[in-house]
Amino acid sequence: MKIQKVLIANRAEIAIRIIRTCKAFDIKTVTLFTEEEKDLPQRYEADQSIYLGDGSLRDTYLNIDKIISVAKDTGCDAIHPGYGFLSENADFARKVKASGLIFIGPSVESIILMGDKKGSKEKMIEVGIPTIPGYHGADQTPLKLEAAAIEVGFPVLIKASAGGGGKGMRVVYDQKSFQAELESCKREATNSFGSDIVLIEKFIENPRHIEVQVMSDNHGNHFHFFERECSIQRRHQKIIEETPSPALNDTLRNSITKTAVQISSAINYSGAGTVEFILDGDKFYFLEMNTRLQVEHPITEEVTGYDLVELQLRAASNEKFNFSQDDIIQTGHSLEVRIYAENPDDNFMPAIGQISKIGEPGYFTRLDTGYRDGSEITVNFDPMIAKVIVHGDTREESIEMMLESLADLPFFGFSTNRDYLTRILSHAKFISGETFTHFVKTYESDLKKEVPSESEVACAIGAILLNDESLINNVHSNKSWDSLVGFRNI
Repeated sequence: MKIQKVLIANRAEIAIRIIRTCKAFDIKTVTLFTEEEKDLPQRYEADQSIYLGDGSLRDTYLNIDKIISVAKDTGCDAIHPGYGFLSENADFARKVKASGLIFIGPSVESIILMGDKKGSKEKMIEVGIPTIPGYHGADQTPLKLEAAAIEVGFPVLIKASAGGGGKGMRVVYDQKSFQAELESCKREATNSFGSDIVLIEKFIENPRHIEVQVMSDNHGNHFHFFERECSIQRRHQKIIEETPSPALNDTLRNSITKTAVQISSAINYSGAGTVEFILDGDKFYFLEMNTRLQVEHPITEEVTGYDLVELQLRAASNEKFNFSQDDIIQTGHSLEVRIYAENPDDNFMPAIGQISKIGEPGYFTRLDTGYRDGSEITVNFDPMIAKVIVHGDTREESIEMMLESLADLPFFGFSTNRDYLTRILSHAKFISGETFTHFVKTYESDLKKEVPSESEVACAIGAILLNDESLINNVHSNKSWDSLVGFRNI
């Protein structure tokens, strides 16, 4: 492999994930850390780790010149951006390449094109890809946008062209509230992305969110690694992903994956990417393309057997992939859940604290995390602290395995969404595969926490005070533990 030493311009679990693949190919790694990350595994698993300081994100992980300087000073020949931070920043990719380093990602042109929701939608229409009906014109005056919404038909979605992560999006159900929502959306878009350009799209009431993993080398070979269903979301952010999707039959799966490859080919893509679609019954529409590795990539690895980070490294090394599309098959079913430091029963408010105990994953459980017992969780980074992944023969088996895995991984010390995820996975509609992007809102009352009885609380407290391992094992998956958030045995 051409690449010999990689700077990982990211943190926590994705840094650990990249390090482990690099080690398998004798590629040296350099990680970064801030003052509050000085005891995290990312610092110790890499061959080198460089202190970024104790400033804001602008001074650390978003400081392009500092990161490139660290890469050159430590003798790296490539930078892997992970996901988030600078992973889809065209200016970063351009400067990395201009400095003589390899950017492990797509071309600057691809990042720019697909990072602009307006421009990417126009390109998709040009190459014949189905898109959601809407308006993406240059006239951004409020009256023109309102007229476009009326023509499309309410409800509509106002969406920031440069947006992502659920920011800069508003659903509008009638004309009278349009202008107020437009103003709010544009203000948020300006604050978050530096641009107030928006799109108007038809809002599909009960869609599924289907994405296709694509991978391309630099020799004109474009592949898909099947789909992932990411319909279970809160605040437009995914919390449960699975593959295969229970919504796709063979005909629909073949059509949607071929469309994703058509898109990769049309823009001459290179490396890893994800093409996202909205599924409405048996019709699908292009939503956007993420020009990076996705948080949920492990479930694709589980069912296909391919290491996607390895393929990123090979593509960036200008290697030609030595497989065909027919070599890529799905085996079994995989589920991933995201563990967030938050309180789902208090409007998903972020939580902070020290991880007193994560627990031990079972032999069938893959735990991707950049934290360990004793790590501090602060408000300075994304609240996702771990991903739990399982792979079973069937969807039913995967759900059972995930429920058992979550029971084994309590994440003691602060509030998490662990129990909330268990409620979703146990819901009859989820078990039957009837999922859609508004699932958690539709079944909000079903997913509320049950209040434990006094005897259950007493049992939980007694287990801790007695330090009885058998009692703890018997009750730590019980709802009584939810009442002990913040409790410490001192």
